[in-house]
Amino acid sequence: MINPVCTRFFLFFITLTFTLHSKAQVKDELNPEQAFLNPPESARPGVLWMWMGSNLSKTGITKDLEALKKEGFNRTTMFSLADVTTPWAGEINKSPTPELISWTEPWWKLVRHAAEESKRLNMDFGMFNGPSYESSGGPWITPELSMQEICWGQTAITGSKHISLKINKPKVNPRGNTPWPIYNPKTGLVEKPEIEERNTFYRDIALIALPASGVVAKQNVIDLTAKMKADGQLEWDAPAGDWIIYRFGHTTTGTLIQPAQWKATGLECDKMSQEAIDFHMDHVIGEIQKHLGDLIGNGFTHVHFDSYEAGDPSWTAKMREEFSARRGYDLLPYLATFAKRTVGSNEDSDKFKNDFSATIKDLYRDVYFATIAKKLKKANLTFLAEPYGGPWRQDEIMPFVGKVMTEFWTHKGKYAPYELDPTVAALRKSGQNIIEAEAFTGDPKDSKWDETPAWIKSMGDASFCAGVNRLILHRFVQQPWDDKYKPGATMGQWGTHFDRTQTWWEPGKAMVEYWKRCQALLQWGRIHDAKDDFIISAKTGNADINHIHRSADGIDIYFVANTNRAPGNAKCSFSVSGKQPELWDPLTGTMRDLPEFEELNGSTSIPLNFEDSQSYFIVFRKPSGKKLNGTNFPVTKQLGLLDGSWSVKFDEAWGGPKKPVSFTALTDWTKNAENGIKYYSGTAVYTKLFDAAYLNQNNKDLMLDLGIVKHIASIKLNNVDLGVVWTAPWHLKIPQGLLKKTNNKIEIAVTNVWANRLIGDEQEPADMEWLPGHMNSGSFLKEFPDWFLNNKPRPSKGRYTFTTWNYFTKDSALIPSGLLGPVRIVNSENK
Repeated sequence: MINPVCTRFFLFFITLTFTLHSKAQVKDELNPEQAFLNPPESARPGVLWMWMGSNLSKTGITKDLEALKKEGFNRTTMFSLADVTTPWAGEINKSPTPELISWTEPWWKLVRHAAEESKRLNMDFGMFNGPSYESSGGPWITPELSMQEICWGQTAITGSKHISLKINKPKVNPRGNTPWPIYNPKTGLVEKPEIEERNTFYRDIALIALPASGVVAKQNVIDLTAKMKADGQLEWDAPAGDWIIYRFGHTTTGTLIQPAQWKATGLECDKMSQEAIDFHMDHVIGEIQKHLGDLIGNGFTHVHFDSYEAGDPSWTAKMREEFSARRGYDLLPYLATFAKRTVGSNEDSDKFKNDFSATIKDLYRDVYFATIAKKLKKANLTFLAEPYGGPWRQDEIMPFVGKVMTEFWTHKGKYAPYELDPTVAALRKSGQNIIEAEAFTGDPKDSKWDETPAWIKSMGDASFCAGVNRLILHRFVQQPWDDKYKPGATMGQWGTHFDRTQTWWEPGKAMVEYWKRCQALLQWGRIHDAKDDFIISAKTGNADINHIHRSADGIDIYFVANTNRAPGNAKCSFSVSGKQPELWDPLTGTMRDLPEFEELNGSTSIPLNFEDSQSYFIVFRKPSGKKLNGTNFPVTKQLGLLDGSWSVKFDEAWGGPKKPVSFTALTDWTKNAENGIKYYSGTAVYTKLFDAAYLNQNNKDLMLDLGIVKHIASIKLNNVDLGVVWTAPWHLKIPQGLLKKTNNKIEIAVTNVWANRLIGDEQEPADMEWLPGHMNSGSFLKEFPDWFLNNKPRPSKGRYTFTTWNYFTKDSALIPSGLLGPVRIVNSENK
């Protein structure tokens, strides 16, 4: 067991090391312009890579990693879960590959393949520390090494005589003491399942006697432990009076890891037991070394511990010794407080309860986190964790974690942080610079194959303003099957759906480029926490403006974001003076000086305009000089309207019309009378020939404005790729000289979401069986159908999609889709 004094010294040393490393980084990193224009590897986002049960393949693993690399990601953290999450562990019957059970030899061969491919692609790959995503355990954890709870039984006696009786072992509820119910495959119910080991595993702590009622003086608690035989037989000459004899012991909490395949499910390990943590970590690291030893550090790099949801234990085998060493007194007389007795006084009993809680926190720090850190470091593996939600002091355990991850959700379509602010604060206190976040975790109310990059943006920006500077997306599911089976495998009901099978995956790379530019600057320099360094005034509209400030070497960088999906304007004051403000746009990668600003009392005041969910970096790095002419946000003037008919080509493979369709006006696909368009999901290409007779020599700053786009568009003009528009403002620059007065050709590839095709399929006869999920949020595949297993044409000819979770019925509302416009040629006038 680790000495508490040594632990405090180690905490000081490791904190100092991180702080010095953080300060050293500032000197070694790129300057901000270099970082912005060419983001470093550290600015690339990562994904939580969900391997769903036995639904895995080598081919799919390679395709996943290649798609992620191409998209701009460079890290995967793999979780091995059940076939589906309902939200509990669920199984899909008739699996094509039933032999793939987590942490068995066939499964490890796929893990090795993933590590080899990650090495080939120069990507960072790691995994969770066992089956499931919660918390630390597996089939290898015995009841003795599992999380423990204190239990007791009581027997009333009258004294003034010799007592000879058998004291029975305490009885506990056979159902596991878990934070919430789970799906129990043995009964088919959502419940806290019975755990056989709670009936069979028990260890004694002590046998004590107390006066039968009232507050009990500490000296009147009698220790009878030595007078009881192994079978519970007690021989005792009891003093006069009425007494209650308490037999205290401990048993397993019965807490299971979740949501693993049923054959891979096991008990959570005891986080306060050195023996249990040693055993668990030695097993985990031993398996990794056995199967991936030559790839550690180059192909396989880290082991992850997710947010803690295993509940609060109340005992560990050596609790009495640990308590005495740390608190300076014996806990035995106070055991009766667990039976709601008062020992000494109310104040004394409360002090014991606080001391007991403090001891649990100490042990999580000194055993759980310290041991993980030590063993992973020795194995040349990085310790990744979401270190919140458990019985510990967050600022004390933070320095043990090599890379810290926090978390935010997309609750009701809005940014919803979970333990994010205290984690960021503790992380900064420990001197660490990179703040990762499990990002955009979504429940079925928000993520039903209807998420879009534009919808996602403001929530990511809100996390940036809160201190996050590296997004790790939740989630990316391993897609094992042929590409014709889309959307493919899911994490059951959980989103957000970042998958290579997502309709907008390829054009979505533009969003990843935006994140990279943001993260490059948000990792640069040091956080600047001064109060009142950013003030908003003269605000109009409904923009919700947030910010974060970083600085180093005389340069100040503010990330300023409208985190509301509505436009607005404001005058923003920055606590910087004597410098020329610049606007760096992470959406386009452009940089420009801002001509409109005022300096007063050491601050610079700048009028800023925001479209919905728009963000900028405001940079102060060079002295202000001659006053510039113009406005910060030039107004646009329409030069031409691309009205009239468009030729629109849909993909026949996903139910679209075989031939191009003429749209006489830009309209919502879901309003179309033809089902192949009404229920279409995917990409449709709008083509048009047009003249631009209005062009003249003064038209230098031309832009293409798309108006309303549902949901992302890639544009070509005269066979030149102009890029992707995925969020407001829905326009992009036209290179000088590209637009001609006559015979221009424009192609706009518009991609919507999967929801409509999935709803369209529900209009057709069923050819798969479904079972209801457990939160009224949809249904999951009961079994793989024969036509799928045998690679035969599906019986229901009007169905196009294949997935493992169904959110929809035939009456579900369709999602507006397509290019709605108006599409205009505009130029900017800087007055």
